[in-house]
Amino acid sequence: MSTISFIGAGSMVFATNLVGDILSYDALADSEIRLMDVDDARLQQTTAVAEAMVENEGLDATVEATTDRSAALEGADYVLNMINVGGVEPFENEIRIPEKYGIEQAIGDTTGPGGVFRGLRTIPTMLDIARDMEELCPDALLMNYTNPMAIVCKAIYEATDVEVVGLCHSVPHTAEAIAEYVDVPQEELDYWVSGINHMAFFHEVRHDGESVYPELREAYHDEATYRKDTVRFEMLRHFGLFPTESSHHLSEYVPYFRTDEATIEAMNGTGYAERMPTASYLEGWTERSVERDDPDLDVDLADVEVERSEEYAARLIHSLETGTKRRFNLNVPNHENAIENLPNDACVEVPAFVDGTGIHPSAVGELPPQIAALDQQHTAVYELAVEGALEGNREKVHQAIKLDPLSAAACTLDELHEMTEELIEANEAYLPELSFPAETRARSAPPLDD
Repeated sequence: MSTISFIGAGSMVFATNLVGDILSYDALADSEIRLMDVDDARLQQTTAVAEAMVENEGLDATVEATTDRSAALEGADYVLNMINVGGVEPFENEIRIPEKYGIEQAIGDTTGPGGVFRGLRTIPTMLDIARDMEELCPDALLMNYTNPMAIVCKAIYEATDVEVVGLCHSVPHTAEAIAEYVDVPQEELDYWVSGINHMAFFHEVRHDGESVYPELREAYHDEATYRKDTVRFEMLRHFGLFPTESSHHLSEYVPYFRTDEATIEAMNGTGYAERMPTASYLEGWTERSVERDDPDLDVDLADVEVERSEEYAARLIHSLETGTKRRFNLNVPNHENAIENLPNDACVEVPAFVDGTGIHPSAVGELPPQIAALDQQHTAVYELAVEGALEGNREKVHQAIKLDPLSAAACTLDELHEMTEELIEANEAYLPELSFPAETRARSAPPLDD
C-alpha cells in the first residue's frame, strides 16, 4: 500500500482526475490517499468526490482530508503538488502591469514578467513544503504540477535535498496535434523530444519507422491546418523542428509574434483567435477558474466513476511500484548533462525511463544550435529568477526580466526597470520571504543613474 499525498487538492477537477488515475490501477487501488488544502470548502468537495470513487467502485483505498500540511506529509511515499499561491489578484498584477508597458503576454504563468513573479511568490511556499518533506518523508518523490515549472523545480533542487520531477502534458498534447496534421493514429507515432518545459522540440517523430516531418512540412502549406497552429508552424519553418507548446503559449516565449497588433492579427485564424487573446485573457481565465473550482459546484456523487486520464502521475507511480517499464518526458535537473549544451544546473525536459529501480533521464546529447540558443535564453532567465528568490536579490530579479525575449523586444531597459519596480511594489504582500534587504534595494538601480 502506497501513501500518496496531494498538496493543493482544492483544485477539485484536476485533483480528482489524478485520484481517479491512481485508483484505476489494481496495484494502487488500496493506496492511502491524503488530500490537503488551505481552503477547507474546496478540500471537502474534492474529498467527497474521491470518497465516492472508492465507494462506488468497491475499492480498498482510504481517503483522508486535512488542512494540516504536516499531517498530510508524515510518512508519505509520493507527494503530488498543485498549489496556486495568491490566486487571482497577483496574477492580475502580473498581466496588467506589463501590459501597460506594451508587453502582451499570452498566459503569463511560466515565462516573462508573469512567470518570474509567479515564481517569486510560489518559491517560498514550495521550499516550506520541501523542507517539511525532508523532515517528515525524506524518501518521498515530489511530483510537481505547479507553474512556473522550471523555476519551481530548479529552486527545490538548488535549496533542498528533496527528489523532484516536473510533470507536464505538453508533449502528448503535441503528439496528438501532429498525428492530426499528418493524418495518422497518435498511438502509432514514435517520437524523441527534449529541451526545456514548454520549449522542447520533436527531434524525431516517426510512423512505421519513417519520419513524418515531410508530411508535417507539407501541412504548413494547407491554409486550414496552418491556421490551427500558426506560431508552431512558423517556428518549424524558420528553425526546423516542431515545438511542444501550443501556439498561443509559445508566442510569448519568443520575440517574434506579440510586439505589434498587425502581427498578432496575422497569426489569428480559424480556431486560433480564441486561443491567442490579449487584454481579454485575464477575464476569461478568471471566469474559467471560478467555473472549474467553484466549491459550490454541484456533483452527483452517485454517478462518480474511476476513469483514467492522460496525466503522467499515476503511470509514473505504477511503474515505480510494480517495475513496469515506461518512458515519459519529465522535467529534471540537468546534473548528468542529459542535454550537453544547456547548463548542468538547468531544469530540462527529456525522455526518462522509469521502472522499479527509479527514474532514469536519457542522455540526449546536444540540441541543434538554433534550438539550444532559444532554450539558453530562458535557462538564463530562470537561473536569475531562482537566485533572486533564494538570495533576496532585487538586482537579479531585474536582470531576469531584462533578459526575457518578449520583454526585451517590447521595451527599453529603463522601461523594464521601472516595470519591475512596479511589479515588486504591487506584489509585495505576496512576497513576505522576499523582502529584499536595504543594501540590495540600493544596488537595484541602474548604475549609470548615479
